[in-house]
Amino acid sequence: MGSLEEERLVQMVHDFIESESSTPPMFPASSNCLSINQAKCFTLQEILGRVTEAETRVLETLLKHMRSKNDAEKTTSLKMWLVERLKMDGFIASICRTSWVTSLGCPAGAYEYIGITLKDENGGSTRLIVDIDFRSQFELARPTSLYKELTDTLPSFFVGSEDKLNKIISMLCSAARQSLTERGLHVPPWRTSSYMQSKWLSRCCDATNDSTIGYSSREDSGAENGSRHGYGSSLWTPPMVKPKIRGLGGGSSLSSQLSSVGINCC
Repeated sequence: MGSLEEERLVQMVHDFIESESSTPPMFPASSNCLSINQAKCFTLQEILGRVTEAETRVLETLLKHMRSKNDAEKTTSLKMWLVERLKMDGFIASICRTSWVTSLGCPAGAYEYIGITLKDENGGSTRLIVDIDFRSQFELARPTSLYKELTDTLPSFFVGSEDKLNKIISMLCSAARQSLTERGLHVPPWRTSSYMQSKWLSRCCDATNDSTIGYSSREDSGAENGSRHGYGSSLWTPPMVKPKIRGLGGGSSLSSQLSSVGINCC
């Protein structure tokens, strides 16, 4: 009788082990978060890894000139120096200065970068944005490990289309908000997607070039759509809000002063 009970007990244990092995393993919540964070890093790497032949050509040219300028500093003069070298290499390049007024959740500011227009054989053109101090624009105080990993993935020299840049801004600003929230810090307005988009994608943009301003491909379509500076209507524009209280501005003039001495206001 005892032997029969032992056999039944062994069978029960065997059945239990078999049923447990057939069920999928349960991971703790931290492992799920880890997989999500890894997915974000992989997505950013995928976006940055999609490099066109034109982007590669521009980046190689920039790095070639930067290596020849040992005392290079990230100032307005360096950008102008690079623009002159790019024009000597046959590129349509210019310094692009963006500015924007205070809008909903987005303080006024100004920024500048290098714009390049590449024309193809069919008469079309592609506009590339070049920023020689790209990674620092997304830096945060006390970043989480995930956000630091994302910013470390960003290149110091960015060369890419508006679409690629917009995807990066969307991902990094979302991650920045999460990082600041986890650290118990306030999310400043200059770390929102609206502010970051205004830096490179604002409609109000002046290009410092006498005859070739780098937006020739957009001038005709911009005129048809009533856009300023030859930009098409597809570009992002911050929502305009008339301030109810005056005298609290000052951000625009301060940003302009900082920009004039080569200091970013972010």
